[in-house]
Amino acid sequence: MPEEIELEMAKIQRLREVLVRRESELRFMMDDIQLCKDIMNLKQELQSLVAIPEKEKTKMEKQREDELIQKIHRLVQKRDFLVDDAEVERLREKEEDREMAEFLRTKLKPIDKATQSPPSEFLISKKKPRTKVKTPKTAD
Repeated sequence: MPEEIELEMAKIQRLREVLVRRESELRFMMDDIQLCKDIMNLKQELQSLVAIPEKEKTKMEKQREDELIQKIHRLVQKRDFLVDDAEVERLREKEEDREMAEFLRTKLKPIDKATQSPPSEFLISKKKPRTKVKTPKTAD
């Protein structure tokens, strides 16, 4: 039936959307992990520079310290943006899920009604109780 085919297509489309979302989540996680690694590496380098007493730092070390602080700041901002973007995406997906559930609900109702079996009261045959017919006894 065309309705069933349309419903199956909607289910396949839904599965595709779920897989695309999962891929997007995994990419976000990979980006997040990479940003965290980069931030940690820069922080370690910064800590080694901060450990040097201020009087003993060369001009190059002071410049590198400033550069590291700026890089860390940019990476943290980038990560914050990534997290905010992921939250917006999550909310959008939640709304899409709600809309899809409503769509499927409206599509399933007509199919359910068409394929639904008749109520059980029509399936049970209304039998009249059998009455014993008394046959007259014959004298032989």
